[in-house]
Amino acid sequence: MPRRDVLTTERSGGLVGHVIDDRYQVVKKLARGGMATVYVAHDIRLSRTVAIKVMNEGLSDTAEFTSRFDAEARAAAHLSHPNVVAVFDQGTDNGRPYIVMEYVQGFTLRQLITREAPMDPRRALDLIEPVAAALAAAHAAGLIHRDIKPENVLISDRGQVKVADFGLARAVTAHTSASTNGLVIGTVSYIAPELVTKGRADARSDVYSLGIVLYELLTGRKPHTGDTPIQVAYSHVHNQITAPSLEVSTTWRDGRGGIPPYLDALVTTAANRERENRPADAGVLLSHVRAVRDAMARGVLDDPELTALVRQTQGSASPATTSGIPRMGAERQFTPVTPVSPVFDVSSDGAPFYRNGPSPYSADSPHTSTLPAVKDQPRGPRPRWARITALIAALALVAGLTWGGWYLFEGRYTSAPTLVRMTQTDAQSAAHDAQVSVVFEREFSEDVPSGQVIRTDPAAGQRMLRDAVVTAWVSRGPERFAVPNVVGKSLDDATAQIEGTSLTVGDVSRVHSDTVGANIVISQDTKPDTQAKRATPIALVVSDGPAPVDMVDFTGKKLSDAQAWAQTNKITLATSEANHDSIPKGSIVSQDPASGDLHRGDTLTLVVSKGPVMVTVPNGLRGMKRDDAEAQIRKAGLTPGFQPLVNGMDPIDRDGGYRVFSVDPGEGTVVPQGTTVTIKGY
Repeated sequence: MPRRDVLTTERSGGLVGHVIDDRYQVVKKLARGGMATVYVAHDIRLSRTVAIKVMNEGLSDTAEFTSRFDAEARAAAHLSHPNVVAVFDQGTDNGRPYIVMEYVQGFTLRQLITREAPMDPRRALDLIEPVAAALAAAHAAGLIHRDIKPENVLISDRGQVKVADFGLARAVTAHTSASTNGLVIGTVSYIAPELVTKGRADARSDVYSLGIVLYELLTGRKPHTGDTPIQVAYSHVHNQITAPSLEVSTTWRDGRGGIPPYLDALVTTAANRERENRPADAGVLLSHVRAVRDAMARGVLDDPELTALVRQTQGSASPATTSGIPRMGAERQFTPVTPVSPVFDVSSDGAPFYRNGPSPYSADSPHTSTLPAVKDQPRGPRPRWARITALIAALALVAGLTWGGWYLFEGRYTSAPTLVRMTQTDAQSAAHDAQVSVVFEREFSEDVPSGQVIRTDPAAGQRMLRDAVVTAWVSRGPERFAVPNVVGKSLDDATAQIEGTSLTVGDVSRVHSDTVGANIVISQDTKPDTQAKRATPIALVVSDGPAPVDMVDFTGKKLSDAQAWAQTNKITLATSEANHDSIPKGSIVSQDPASGDLHRGDTLTLVVSKGPVMVTVPNGLRGMKRDDAEAQIRKAGLTPGFQPLVNGMDPIDRDGGYRVFSVDPGEGTVVPQGTTVTIKGY
């Protein structure tokens, strides 16, 4: 059985193992600040994991902190948004206030910055958009965060971005509170200048902090630095931030790795040190973020109109850039923060930050009023008018109690309005009539016309608190992508271009072509610039180059045969000549290549026979001695033979041997080299 201990003494493990309020069993400690400690706990009743924030010892004795802790938890619980860490419960256990929140399993944006910054601009905008959406919903509901920083942005293991500590008090000591009468939340690296100079926070203060966070995502560094917190604060007040593109090594025109001018304008406007030069609230900023993100997705290098748009401090009326936050950019009534002198302190991890002051919903809010005390008076006879007054007061009290009970259990609730198929303007009016706020998201739809609401959360008719937020998804119409022209491109380039426009490569057919090189796209089945759905397959016909031609062995065949074959198959012939003893003149001696395949347009090299080498039988052989004649015959490239003029006849010149009577072939005859010349001797 878990220990049911009072929350009075914390050892090294804090409250680990304890059960808070007979419901939340503390599993482990997550973090500790000056005002509260956050634990992971198990909700015994609902069997789920939660985060539970418990006020530190000593502070619960201070009524100011206790009431602020309670009031701000209630305020945060009224903000329901998918990008906000939800508050489930709050209460007091043995005098120690606690708040039960959604447990986000994952990591903080600070950890992601440490690992990845500086980030690709698209990656940075993907992370900043849900934070802006959360702030837009808060600002629409009249809430401000006052402590936007990477540590308060959580990223779940599934990639969902959530903003934490909405309106929750940060670490502060009783001594600091007593000496300053409440301090303004905000880590010094992200604090707005007006918090430093006037101690006041409004929606534009959150916008400023988010602009600083976006700058850090893009550049990997904070724009305002110093050796002490005072120096950092001084920089916030007196220095404008530089364009983030000046802090990165690549440019947008160099290959989509840098920061375009309109993104520079988005950051420098959001983080402008002059409050009136910033977007009026996060709703305006959200519309600018989405417009910039869309331009970057389309590869826009520069857009002066978009640059001018993101420098506006009020919302644009353009449907393409409106974020859908009610009365975007209009002045909203925020509960004022009491002006205080800014004071620095150091958090448990050594990071300096501003401490919190009164919440918009704190106990000392101007919206909270008290009734004067009624002093006891001596009883005496009551005049008639006094009895009538008392009766009226009693009736009023009964009516008030009746109305209060109705409001507590029914009156503060309403039904989510029906917004589906309404235009954005009509949906805003319907939400206003239903006493709820509406936040618009945009998505593509094949069924709902552009500009009309597709769906809502909560759905129409569901019970919800008045003034809570309904998220409505507005149709952008059918999602379509222009089919690129890939004819004449290589298959690899065509594939990259098609997939880069969110389409897919369909069937790829290959054909031989005498005019289109191998692996080049010959045709596509969908006409270029046609508007197609996402993932539509584009079929391609790709060249395999010229068709192959089976090689023929022309060795020993006539040249005319090879010429006829080459003409038929569009093969180029290259010929040369050479003598050959056995292959007749005009026939093929050799070819290159000798075997295999050729393709149309290839070259076949042939060696054509000129026949054997011809030589002349020497003259002057008659009467020459046999040996001398044979030497002359050999010298001429011929082969000598011998035959006596009469068989069995002895040489006439017995001492000198035979002499030539005649030769066959005869002297002066042209014969092939190597021919035998027979000497007839006597």
